Amino acid sequence: MHGLLTDLYELTMSAGYFQAGKAGEVATFDLSIRKLPRGRGFVLAAGLAQVVDYLLSLSFTGEDIGYLRGLSQFAQAPAGFFERLREVRFTGDLLAVPEGTALFAGEPVLTVRAPLMEAQIPETYLLSTVAFQTLVATKAARIVEVAAGRGVVEFGTRRAHSPAAGVLAARAAYVGGCLGTSNTLAGQRFGIPVYGTAAHSWVLSFTDEMESFRQLQKLLGPATIYLIDTYDTLEGARRAASLGQPMWGVRLDSGDLAELSRGVRRILDEAGLEEAKIMASGDLNEYKIRELVDAEAPINAFGVGTELVTSADAPVLGAVYKLVELEADGHKRYTAKFSEDKVTLPGAKQIFRYPDHDVIACASEQAPAEALLRPVILGGKLVNHLPDARQARAHAAESVRRLPEACRRLEDAEPYPVTHSAALLALLEQARRRGC
Repeated sequence: MHGLLTDLYELTMSAGYFQAGKAGEVATFDLSIRKLPRGRGFVLAAGLAQVVDYLLSLSFTGEDIGYLRGLSQFAQAPAGFFERLREVRFTGDLLAVPEGTALFAGEPVLTVRAPLMEAQIPETYLLSTVAFQTLVATKAARIVEVAAGRGVVEFGTRRAHSPAAGVLAARAAYVGGCLGTSNTLAGQRFGIPVYGTAAHSWVLSFTDEMESFRQLQKLLGPATIYLIDTYDTLEGARRAASLGQPMWGVRLDSGDLAELSRGVRRILDEAGLEEAKIMASGDLNEYKIRELVDAEAPINAFGVGTELVTSADAPVLGAVYKLVELEADGHKRYTAKFSEDKVTLPGAKQIFRYPDHDVIACASEQAPAEALLRPVILGGKLVNHLPDARQARAHAAESVRRLPEACRRLEDAEPYPVTHSAALLALLEQARRRGC
């Protein structure tokens, strides 16, 4: 992975560590959720696969090092730093919660323990990929829940903040419970089911709507989904119905979706196409879908794009990557921040999940509960098989199912009970007294 895909200060600090003789000290960092996004009672952890890919491939090329040497910020950096950078590989440990695990404010998503430079440089990439995918997976889970058994397909790459973001958003949305994606690269790369219909340009490219439908059916057969609102939605439904089987169904992309879906359903049923389905799309989100479900609109599936891949109502996740331990010459020092509203807890941690609450504890503690942070990389080597996207999706569904209904609400979600062990609080007080 390109070593320069990080913020400059990660590298200037690394140069400083080297110059001060600290590069070999072993650091422990927590990546945790400082606070939940607006309106959320939980988040679904996602992005671990990309974290692992990054750490196991972290390196700097000669070209990278040549670029850094030319920056004014490194004018006084010792020559040995650049030689050390050429040799950088991740040789440390990574512990993380499984992808698809529901988490709450203050809980670590992952822990990195490695020589100080190796632990510092990944901060930017890890925060970016975990925060983004966690936001999208969480948004997907909310949408899937209110869809109440109706399928949800991710349609958002064209509205994502970049093509690369679209691929990862497709993956995260699938982990969060979507049936699949319209993004074919995500389908190939992650084994996600792919879905597609046709655009208005397809219909407009023919001299009449009926011919466009006929040609689409000829191409796609039982996978045919007619987009019927280019001109007149109900007339489009009649034309599609007149072609009979094979077809999957039709898609509505505009207008009063509840009322139109009822009219389209009648047309399909009267034509003997009771098995044909109706998909709705067009700037949908969890609130609009809830309204359609509550109205008993006969819609079988939803295509959701912009609002999903950007997590539009809550596009920022308060994730932080903080130094919590530093070990040098056999001595361990626990570190914590005490700045207002940004207090951090010292020491490596574990999350213990009981049936009705979580406890954040010291990593050395034991408890009669499920320990969520598990070894993934030890000594720079992958030690546990990573679940694929399909397995992460199944885990996410179970994780959300186990949450109280009050925690899953779209509005006024109640916080899940999370406490801290006595040992962790004692460690915090110890760090406070030492002024660390």
